[in-house]
Amino acid sequence: MTEDVKMETLEDAREFFGNDRFAKNAGMTIEEVGIRHSVIKLTLGDEHLNAMDALMGGVVCTMADFACAVASNFGTGTGQYVSSDAHVSFVNACRGKELTAEAVCIKSGRKLSYYEVAINDDTKTLIAKASVTMYRVG
Repeated sequence: MTEDVKMETLEDAREFFGNDRFAKNAGMTIEEVGIRHSVIKLTLGDEHLNAMDALMGGVVCTMADFACAVASNFGTGTGQYVSSDAHVSFVNACRGKELTAEAVCIKSGRKLSYYEVAINDDTKTLIAKASVTMYRVG
């Protein structure tokens, strides 16, 4: 698990993270990727709802985690990154049919990187904000 991850294009990222079975089975797709930045989309279905027919909070947490994994591992060639800490604040109820998570690196250090993630629905409503610390394994 400590080999460098070699991704230089959007297609490279989609191929590599196509092996992320959880995100794939949830329906998440990588829309944009760059050094320490990513945009993930998800079209919502019944499988993303809780018993009250509202968006399940775990969907938002998974999107934030996946967005940071993609952003931190893309194009850096400096080992593999994993989440070491995450905090999610739920801001508004989701009314849309699609979610977008955008991860941006705020601080990149030798072993730890700090990301902020905004999760919006397709009505342009901010659903949640997340702060995630990524740890470089290799």
